[in-house]
Parts: sequence; C-alpha cells; structure tokens
Amino acid sequence: MKALVLKNPQELDLEDVPTPHTGSGEVLIRTAYAGICGTDRDLYLGLPGSAKADPPIILGHENSGRIAYVGSQVTGLAVGDNVAVDPNIYCHQCNYCRSGKPGLCSHLSAIGVTRNGGMAEYFSAPAEVVYKVPNGVALREASMMEPISCAVHGVNLMELRPSQKALVIGDGFMGQLFAQILQCYGLVQVDLAGISAEKLALGRRLSNIHATYKTDCETLPVEAYDLVVEAVGLPATQAQAIQACRRGAQVLMFGVGAPDAHFTMNTYDIYQKELTIKGSFINPLSCMDAISLLESGRLNISDLISHELKLEQVPELMEGKIGETTKALVTFPN
Repeated sequence: MKALVLKNPQELDLEDVPTPHTGSGEVLIRTAYAGICGTDRDLYLGLPGSAKADPPIILGHENSGRIAYVGSQVTGLAVGDNVAVDPNIYCHQCNYCRSGKPGLCSHLSAIGVTRNGGMAEYFSAPAEVVYKVPNGVALREASMMEPISCAVHGVNLMELRPSQKALVIGDGFMGQLFAQILQCYGLVQVDLAGISAEKLALGRRLSNIHATYKTDCETLPVEAYDLVVEAVGLPATQAQAIQACRRGAQVLMFGVGAPDAHFTMNTYDIYQKELTIKGSFINPLSCMDAISLLESGRLNISDLISHELKLEQVPELMEGKIGETTKALVTFPN
C-alpha cells in the first residue's frame, strides 16, 4: 500500500509498505480522509506532539474510512462500516485512568504519533477507539471528529451559562470550531479575534458571531468577557486572554505554545478577579458528543475545509508551498 512515512524531521517519503497487521482486538480501516493538524506540522519539524514520536512513523491522527477487516475478538463493528477514529489510546491501569482522567494517562499512545496513522491507504486501530459514523454524516466531515472532540473537551472543562459572553482568540480552524460549539452550547454572545480579515469574515458567515477583532491592529476589549478561549498558543495572545477577563471569568488555554515559551501576567488579577485558568489536553470522553454535534447539523465543517490534497502533496504543504489553509484534508480514492 502507499503511505507517507516520516523518516526523520523534515523528511517525508511516499513509500510502498506492507498493509498493517491487525490484532484480534483491532480493525483494519481503508482510509477515506486524513486531516492535517498543527501537531502533524510539529512532528514534521521534530517537535513533540501529544506523545513522543520516534521516526520512521506514518502520521495522520484525524481519520475516517471504511472497515476492511475485523479482528476475531471485536464485537459491534463489521466490515463495510463507515467509521471515525479517536487516535488516543489509554492504558486503563495508571492512577489517572483509574481516577477518571484518562486524558492524562501515564502511558498514552496515539495513532499517527506513537503508532502508524492514517496518511496511508490502510491503517489499524483498537476497536475501542473506533466510532461508527451515523447515516447522514459524510466521511469528509467525520474525519474531523478528533479536533471537534478536542474542542468539546475544552468547553466541558468550563462552567457554562447562557448569560455568559465569550471571546475566542484565534481565527484558525480550532478557533472557528470553538466559536461554533460555544454557540451550540447556548452562550448569549461569542466574539472571535484573529489576524486574517478573510477568516474573520468566514467566522461571521458560519457562526453568526457578534463581533470580530483583528489582534494585530486593534486592542481587544479589556475586562469584558466571562469566558475566554485562547486558541493560538503565543505569549502575546495568552496575555491578551487574561486582560480580556472580567471578574469571575474563566480562561481556557487551548493553543499549543512552544515548549520553552512563557508569558507574564499580573498575579494580583488572579486573586482580585477570582480568575479560573485551565489548560486543555487532547479529547478524553468527548467523541460521542463530537459525533452528536456532527449528526445534528449545527456545525458547518465543510466550509472550514479549504484544501483537499493527494498524499504526495503533503510534503509541499509541510514545506509551506501550498499557501495559507484553514483546514487541509488528504483524500484517498474509493
């Protein structure tokens, strides 16, 4: 089968490799779509993802497809089922798993990070992380189950009320998802901030958001929001997230910063405003909610997908030769 193999940092090769072995508790999936994520770019550059990746490895952790083979111990799944896959695999034995926090698993492994993923014609996955795609949900949109579930997990870490006003900082794919999902959860006002006039216009059209702000040329409102989602990961925007909080506000630090990055803030604000600041890592126990949001039709994922690429075009994207994207998918022939 054809697969895109990360041999070393900044070295992606299209190769013929054997179809993966499928264990008794696993299924073999013929890939339909594989999303390209910021984590994939980080791994390509040699930076860490949700776990450490040791090349050679086949990337691809945002995947949908059709089951081609079912292991002997698998129940509830059948050849021909349309499925989406949660890449994160937990040990179920460590203290975090046993205390209801599997996302912090001490022995986390991940499809497309620590084991071969979906930038290949076929990939295998444990049955426990494979979800049937409901009728009426296209595999194109279903491939986005993983990033949607990451946003859902972040939202679920917050205490939400309809009267809250929220700001999402970041006009990329994840920021756009957060804007839509917060509206699905019923917040009275959701604003979006970013640097791309085109992407902000897209957010206005898809999310019916209340207002937009360009962070490179306009100061964001100060002490104006009950909930702020930082979906960029830069020290400057992380500091802006704190400044935008009114008393009693919550901040979700979702954007992935550089491992050595820091930002400064007034610690008295945490005390005097009773701020709640939370991080959000991967997507534990959130895939069913993500699928339900897709099935409801309340998310517009299709218009956020800006590029559909062939497998051999992915190195060009990683090298910055494709241009600006909102979300790029690798498509595979049926």
